[in-house]
Amino acid sequence: MLILGNWEKKPAKNSTLKPKTNSMNTSTGIRVCLDTNVFISAFIFSGNPAKIFDLAVDKKIIAVTSPAITAEVGRVLAQKFEWNEYDIKKQLKVISEVCELITPQKRIRFIKYQPDNRIVECAVEGKADYIVTGDKKHLLPLKEFKDIPIITPGKFLKIYSKNHP
Repeated sequence: MLILGNWEKKPAKNSTLKPKTNSMNTSTGIRVCLDTNVFISAFIFSGNPAKIFDLAVDKKIIAVTSPAITAEVGRVLAQKFEWNEYDIKKQLKVISEVCELITPQKRIRFIKYQPDNRIVECAVEGKADYIVTGDKKHLLPLKEFKDIPIITPGKFLKIYSKNHP
């Protein structure tokens, strides 16, 4: 097993990450809405997205998500990465245990690619300080939505480390 921050990652194709318990840390109150691609990258490729997810696991930040985002994570894991239903359910359970679940009441129809509207809905209603994404086509070009900066995982980590040395 490979160790990825506070997560264990099986090297197999259908790997699942599991949180290790750590109740000593408390959140800084920074609220972030993670795009689906950040979750997927954290779970499969590691790197900066995994570091951000580690911050959420350690309760150093508050990650917000929604049923629409978690459903998209499950769909992508099944369709693009061929994960089986059991491993997907386990992974979505981990997300639900780590993240604050927001159920947006207002629909936003601002972005042509409809799934990205679900990201901004969650960010707005979840009072996110940042939207973190790797989406260079639809989200990052906006730079912000309703005064919420839209930034890459790398930029978020720079901001976080500057304020939390």
